[in-house]
Formats: sequence, structure tokens, C-alpha cells
Amino acid sequence: MYRIRFFIALWGAKFSKILLKITKNNGTNFPGTIAIKVCPDFLKYINKPKKIVCITGTNGKTTVANLAIEMFARDDKKVLNNSMGSNTITGISTSLINGVNIFGRCKYERGILEIDERSAKRVFPQITADYLLITNLSRDSIMRNGHPEYIAKILTEYIPRSTKLIINADDLIASNVSPENERVYYGIDKMDTDKTECTNLINDLQICPKCYSKLSYDYLRYHHIGKTVCKNCGFSSPKSDYLGENVNLVDMTIDIKEVGCKGRHRLLNDSVYNIYNVVSTIALFRELGYSHDKIEKLLDKTSILSSRYNVEVVDDKKLFMQLTKDKNAFACSRVFDYISNLPGEKELIIMMSSLGDAKHWSENTCWLYDCDFELLNKDNIKNIVVVGPRYKDYYLRILFAGIDGAKVVKTMDELDAPDCLKLFENDNIYILYGTDSIVLANGVKEKIKTRIKGGK
Repeated sequence: MYRIRFFIALWGAKFSKILLKITKNNGTNFPGTIAIKVCPDFLKYINKPKKIVCITGTNGKTTVANLAIEMFARDDKKVLNNSMGSNTITGISTSLINGVNIFGRCKYERGILEIDERSAKRVFPQITADYLLITNLSRDSIMRNGHPEYIAKILTEYIPRSTKLIINADDLIASNVSPENERVYYGIDKMDTDKTECTNLINDLQICPKCYSKLSYDYLRYHHIGKTVCKNCGFSSPKSDYLGENVNLVDMTIDIKEVGCKGRHRLLNDSVYNIYNVVSTIALFRELGYSHDKIEKLLDKTSILSSRYNVEVVDDKKLFMQLTKDKNAFACSRVFDYISNLPGEKELIIMMSSLGDAKHWSENTCWLYDCDFELLNKDNIKNIVVVGPRYKDYYLRILFAGIDGAKVVKTMDELDAPDCLKLFENDNIYILYGTDSIVLANGVKEKIKTRIKGGK
């Protein structure tokens, strides 16, 4: 009986794709939604690639998944993936539907699937990954994830025991997920910019999970990411099997040290969080049997997805596009920290409003007070433009951060933001946009370019 239901679901989903094309609708998750409604166990029965790699974590999973997909493509390997859909069960189902023919046979040997952390309880009972890479676990949308320990508990409960884990050793919350599973760790050795005390508003790991004593850090990168030890019971961060060291931000290189070998690789970006993304991707490909030389050849021609970060020079000015995840204080703080430490005079357009929540206004703004807006209180940040339906909330939070209100310009319409810029000589302009605002941010960017070039 289940086979009949499965094939009805598969053919119905396939037919819905044809209808979407005819009606010129996007509906990237729609086929998967139909399939699951007809056959709730659809994901269990659909034919899958022989080798599956899943990638999850609060931040960085999309970047790492796209790096891996691009590297496989450069190695002439066809990989089933969900980069064009969502990372929830409906998006993953849609990607698998696209990967099989009408008889249900899978056309791919390999799969790279990005998985939303909370979706693990719906996905992993039906998909057994060969490898699961966990980037990090941190505080995310307060309405969905609440606390990283809550997410760690979900992952531990639902990750299949046969799945090998590739985990960030510098994140003690992530590194303790599913303790019974086989695992390897990656991390980054001490850097010149490290600290020993947390200076961020968010610090999700201050107490030893074993004896409940206060933890101390040998070095701390940001929030709870670093190398820690409990002086009372000896509980500590695990040793990295793939250790990034000798980070050189001039030559943009990093060494990856393993037992018995070492490889030098190109960095794709000088932000610490993107250094972690590169190290995790290298660890994944080493686990898949690639040599360091082969990885470097593939990585050398790879870049961070332009929809998440790109730079364009227009006359004497630099225009930066930077995805800054709304409702995610941890991710926003990392972007603020990165921008604040860059040289030169800067102007910021903050348009991280959650447009997806606009119809029902369910957005909870308490995350703004977990986010380190204080990092923007720098003399070389000359102008901050806050825009969109939440501009008053951003303005209030900026004032609480001690930033001079005279530096801030407010406007409701995002497309008015370019007219609010000062356009200093040799200016660095940063457009910080949320996950719902990429198309709108590109419109803002084009208006800025027109204004710089003297257009109306």
C-alpha cells in the first residue's frame, strides 16, 4: 500500500512542477509539500544518492554547503543538493524529487543537503547521512530556537548513530552533540586577535556542563567560541583532528595540520567566521578522501556566494553587500565586529527587517538587545542609515549603544536610503540586509551606484 501512496505522491509532485512552470510561479517547496501531504513518509521511501553529506548549524551552513557543491562541480562530480530550495523537510523533499525520474530512480551518486537544525527531528528519521558537518550552535531566532542547548538536544536525539560527525572543536556546545557517534573535529589555533574573556553580550557557555563550575578560556574568539577548560574537573575542548594554524591575512593562507601531514590552503575571506567555513570544508573533503593538493586546486577557484557577500568599486568608493541575518543576534554581532575593525571611513545602511513577518508582525525585537550594536560606536563609522518598518526599533537600540544620534538617518522606504548617504571621498558603503531582503538590497545598491555616478 505504501508503494502506491508513494508513487501517487511522486507523480503528483512531478506534475505540480509542470504546472508551476506553465503558470510562471516559483514555488520551490511546493512539490515537496504536496508529496508529504499525500505520503507523510515520502522522504523515507524516495530513492537517494548512495553517499549523503548533510550540513547543519546555526550560522555558516549555507556558505559551507555552497562551497562543497561548487568544489564538487569543479571536480566534475554531479551532486544532488537543495541550494535552490529551503533547508526544511519540504525543500529537501523537493530536491530529492528533482533528483529522481518518474520511476523513482535517483540520478545522482552523491548528495549535499543543508538541513535546518530544528528540522532534524523530521528529516533524520527518514534520511541516514554518511557524514554530518556541524558548523556551530549559537543563539538564533528567539521565536524558533530559544537557546543552543535546546537545538543540541534535538540533534542528539535524532542524528542516526551510524552517521559520522564533523564538528567544530572550538564550540563546546556543538562538540558535545551525539556523544555516541563516531566523530572528527576541526578548529583554529590561537590567533593574535583572541581574548581570554568574553566581551560580547551573548555568552552561552559560562558554566562547566559537568561540574557546573565557572569555565575559563585559554583563548576566546567571540561569544563562546574558543578553547576552554574547567579548572575544577578538567573538562575541556576536544583536540582538533584538522587544526587551522598560521593564519596569514596578508597572503590569505592557512595551514591545516593533521597527524602525519599538513596542507596550505587559500582563504576566501578575512573574517574569522569565513575562515571557519573554509576549515570545515577542508575537513569534510579530507574525510571524503581528497588529498590536500586536490582540495587546494578545487578551493583555489571557489568563492563565497555573492548573494551573501560581495564588493564592488564604483569610482572612488567601495560598495559592500553583506548578508546580516535578522533575528540572529550572534550573526549580526559577527558582521558588526568585522566591519568595525576594517580601515577607512564608513557608511552603513541597516535594512535587516524581517520582511517575511511583515503581514502578521510576529517579529520579536528582543534579539536587538542581545546584538552588539556597541561595536558600531567607532569614529570612522560616520553615518548609519536605518530603514524599513523596524527603523524606530533600530534607532532606539543604536542610541542605547551610546552612538551619537546625529550620526543616524531614519527612513521608512528602503529605496530612499541611497539619498541619505553622505558619499565621502574614498567612502566605504555597507548594505546590511536580512535573509528576506536580497532582491530589495540589490535595488538599493543600483540606486547608490547611479547616485555615485551622478545620475538622478
